[in-house]
Amino acid sequence: MGKIAFLFAGQGAQYPGMGQSLAEASPRAKALFALADSIRPETSRQCFAGDAAELTQTKNTQPCVFTVDLAAAYALEEAGVHADAAAGFSLGEMAALTFAGAFSEKDGFSLVCRRGELMQEAAERYPSAMAAVLKLADDKVEELCAQFPDVYPVNYNCPGQLVVAGGSENLDRFCELAAQAGGRAKKLAVGGGFHSPFMKEAAAAYLEELRRVAVGVPAIPVYGNRTAAPYGEEREEMLAGQMMNPVLWTKTVERMAADGVDTFIEVGPGKTLSGLVKRILPQALVCRVEDAKTLGETLSALRETGGQE
Repeated sequence: MGKIAFLFAGQGAQYPGMGQSLAEASPRAKALFALADSIRPETSRQCFAGDAAELTQTKNTQPCVFTVDLAAAYALEEAGVHADAAAGFSLGEMAALTFAGAFSEKDGFSLVCRRGELMQEAAERYPSAMAAVLKLADDKVEELCAQFPDVYPVNYNCPGQLVVAGGSENLDRFCELAAQAGGRAKKLAVGGGFHSPFMKEAAAAYLEELRRVAVGVPAIPVYGNRTAAPYGEEREEMLAGQMMNPVLWTKTVERMAADGVDTFIEVGPGKTLSGLVKRILPQALVCRVEDAKTLGETLSALRETGGQE
């Protein structure tokens, strides 16, 4: 068996009730939720009992998903599963870096809270949204985006799936053109046009926050969204710039595989990343942990392949 990578879920994967069974099953997860509540009261309540509308607000989504991501990773570690590498999708990159020791839990959570606030402010200042485009080649989606002054290709998820961010007025028209070109466009449950120039001011403000805390050297390789390569120098610039630049997810997964990863475990709410990896690397072992049930299923799958101590 090769290396194991933990993949940390991003914004859009949230749902009511997420994380509760992890907190009940894992002492480390329970302690993490307690820490989150001590910094930002209501975090556990929003995860466990908040409704979809509340969780979709970026200022709530980001700290909640971050906490569930880390809780799932901690539950895996408690069970004897250790990551050789990590990556996170968008917001998930903050959880991956915190898991790898680049931030303390307290600093990581506090920074995520600030990140969510800045991105929500930017989304309110520049009304925008995101849509996933299916069944079209990346270059065709890029060509369609170029027809608009404020529609951008932003998340290169997997072959045949590219997410775009756009101004609210033009995104609907873009979706119509994508359908006419033989594709299918679906609006996403996020609060703004992330990973695009709409986030330029938020990224600049976040860079100042990161410089005050400093991003430490991760204990394991953490592959960045902007470069699809492990973090090196200029970590603060890399992480802040991620907010306004595309997520190169396909290349990230391919690079991890080239570096010896053959087992990918999605940690956090939902199963979006698991599905993407299966599309990118059909031969890889792909598991996920979002609750006590999927934790048990993943541990069983890893025991069968020799991936658990």
